Amino acid sequence: MDTAHEIRQFLATRRARLTPQQVGLPAFGGGNRRVSGLRREEVALLAGVSIDYYARLERGHLAGASEEVLDALSQALQLDDAERAYLRDLAAAQRRRPSRRTARKPKNAVPASLARVLDSMTNAPAFIRNGRLDILAVNPLGRALYAPLFTGSARPVNIARFQFLDPTSRDFFPDWNASANTTVSLLRTEAGRAPGDTDLTGLIGELVTRSDEFRAAWAKYNVRLHHTGRKPFRHPAIGELSLDFNAMELPAQPGLTLTAYGAEPGTPDHDALRLLASWAATEGEQTHHEDPARS
Repeated sequence: MDTAHEIRQFLATRRARLTPQQVGLPAFGGGNRRVSGLRREEVALLAGVSIDYYARLERGHLAGASEEVLDALSQALQLDDAERAYLRDLAAAQRRRPSRRTARKPKNAVPASLARVLDSMTNAPAFIRNGRLDILAVNPLGRALYAPLFTGSARPVNIARFQFLDPTSRDFFPDWNASANTTVSLLRTEAGRAPGDTDLTGLIGELVTRSDEFRAAWAKYNVRLHHTGRKPFRHPAIGELSLDFNAMELPAQPGLTLTAYGAEPGTPDHDALRLLASWAATEGEQTHHEDPARS
């Protein structure tokens, strides 16, 4: 990933979405504005830096920017928490300047002790993924929930590849557009954290080449944090259900995230989850932990 290019595009797209009225400024140039969003000089004014300095930042030179400057820029562009973190990741990546020769792939092995924790979650679908959205480990109920993803032979299963390249994903994810945008935003966020991950850049290149929808969403430069929420599914055997989820980053295993689903007892979604467990048992799902990478 060309970090300077990513910086240019990210700052330009954040600037373009704001108007002078939104940030409390008079519109420089009156009705003769040639840009739909803020001008560079307006961002510079809001951030308290010179126009020349901001122009240099937007050209992709963040390596020398202090934390105070990054904070001022984030405030001027009204960045949310995910966007602020992404901007810092880009600045840090540019300071490191990883080369192809020195870039290393993240470690994605799931320790046996963590696999046992996953196994113990017998009433909740759960899986462990990396930032590339590979499912590296999954418990039996999680595998049953995500059954359509496991129908192919490719391992590890990749959520993004299924989302954009498998037509059945549109049935499995009833709110496909929202789910797809989340997927792209998570990959964009990871690209800022790990610009030297060749597996990640390879996946992004594949999706940009093969999916027009991915390419359009990728060009928006949206990022997000994805820790908790509610996700709808249309399971081929169970039908529609909507589950609460919590996604927890694992400090002892950098780059890995544990996602677990559940439903409030006494609700139709909870009943559907119990039905899913029965279906999994009937279908002969494995009762021990499975590492898809070794399947």
